[in-house]
Formats: sequence, C-alpha cells, structure tokens
Amino acid sequence: MEGWDTSLSEVEQRLQELLRSSGRLPKHVAIIMDGNGRWAQERGLPRVEGHRQGIQSVREVVKVAVQLGIPYLTLYAFSMENWRRPQVEIRTLMELLHYYLRRELPELQRHGIRLRAIGKLNALPRRVQRVVADALQATASNTGLTLTLALSYSGRWDIVRAVQMIAIDVRRGKLSPEDITEERFASYLLTRELPEPDLLIRTSGEMRLSNFLLWESAYAEIYVSNLYWPDFRRCAFYRALLDYIRRERRFGMISEQLGAYRLAEEIATELEELLHAVERRVH
Repeated sequence: MEGWDTSLSEVEQRLQELLRSSGRLPKHVAIIMDGNGRWAQERGLPRVEGHRQGIQSVREVVKVAVQLGIPYLTLYAFSMENWRRPQVEIRTLMELLHYYLRRELPELQRHGIRLRAIGKLNALPRRVQRVVADALQATASNTGLTLTLALSYSGRWDIVRAVQMIAIDVRRGKLSPEDITEERFASYLLTRELPEPDLLIRTSGEMRLSNFLLWESAYAEIYVSNLYWPDFRRCAFYRALLDYIRRERRFGMISEQLGAYRLAEEIATELEELLHAVERRVH
C-alpha cells in the first residue's frame, strides 16, 4: 500500500511462483490481528504506537496476498468488545482508521483492490462512517483482491441479526421453516458475498476465536502465530501459508479418499528452503 515496493529478490520470486503453482493456496484468508498493545507495552511505548506499527503489517500481508493472487482477505480490525476499552484508546483507533483509509485509498485503487466492511458500522463515529462509505464506493468496481475489514463486528451479533431477519421473513410469509437450510441461513449473514475462510490466522499466541466469523469458520484451518501483530510481516505470512498447504483437509473424509491431495515432499522441502533464504535476507 503506501509506497509499495513491488520488487522482489529472485529467491522470493521463486518462493511465490512455487506457492502459486502448488494449487493449494487458500482462496480466503481471515486474520485476527492481535497483540498491538502488548507489543508496545513490552517496549515501553504507548499502546497507540503498537497500532501504528500494525499498519505496516497490514500493508505487507495485503501486498503478498495480491502478489500471490489470493482472492479474499478479511481482517478483524475492531470488535464490538473493543468498545469497552479506555475512551482515549478508542478515539485514537478511530482517528487512525480515518487517517489510513483516506491515505491508502490511492494504493487500493492502483492494485485493483475492492474494499468491503462488515459489522455494526453505524456504531462508528460519523466521520469514520463517511470515509468507510467513500472507500467502499470508490473501490466497488475493482476486480482484484477483496479486502474485508471487520469493524465493530461480532460473530454472535451477526448470527442473532440473521435469525431476527429470518423470523421477520417467516412472519411475513416470505419463508417457511422448511426453507431454512444452512445455505439459506448463510445468505442472511453479512459475509454472504464471501466464501468461507480456508485459513484463519491468529497472532499473539492466543488460542481463541474471539467472536470472529463463528459460523463461517466451521471448516477453516487455524494457524496460531506467537508473534504480536506488529511483528507479523511477509515472512510470517509465508510461513502460515506454507503450513496451510502442507495440511490435509479432509472435510469429514478419510485420507485414502483424498488420493494425491498431499503436497509432494520434494516441493515442500524446496518451499521450506526458499522461505529460510528469504527470512535470512529480511533479518
């Protein structure tokens, strides 16, 4: 995004080529971006500095997703529970959101990124609502990566909201109870235009979903990184993707039914070696 450096070393180019050619990259990656405050506190910095540094992690992850051709990326930016934080931190977070959405919009456009937002958006400050609406409208016709921001979002809230809407349609005679299938229910969720996430990443080592995409993540592969979000840069994202493509996704079946799904060991070994080489260059 801001000042994207799209140049890659030969090693990183080869890593990306091999990841793409594996045919196993996730179509939809969802990320719980956790640990900004703790990252800052451990360095004796104000919590807001952790949020600022986390923006660079967003840039790097979005850039890699675009380069690899991952179609959907969803970021848990602000939960409903986050409204319980100190007012000074909430105000700062809203100011950062307002500032960076305006600042990054030209880069979103340049890379063909379509921005979406899910959550109780009318709970956001008016000026933030306006800049979100402007960014959504400006990128609506873009056909590249769909970048979804979960803002003032709660998985339980969205499920309850969907149930209420279904109940209204049943009462009005538009829907009968027999019509309510999993697919029909999902069509009432805010995520109805998105495929279910294949890979759910959480940073900071915490082992919980934190009320994020609860219905949608039924079959998501979960990857937990011990890194705080400001430290989760492109190499950490590559590491999560490599872990994902080496997994065997069974969806209730047994290994024998999946045939040749497993990643060839020689490809996995080369990917690991390339990633180590990229990590050495970065660090």
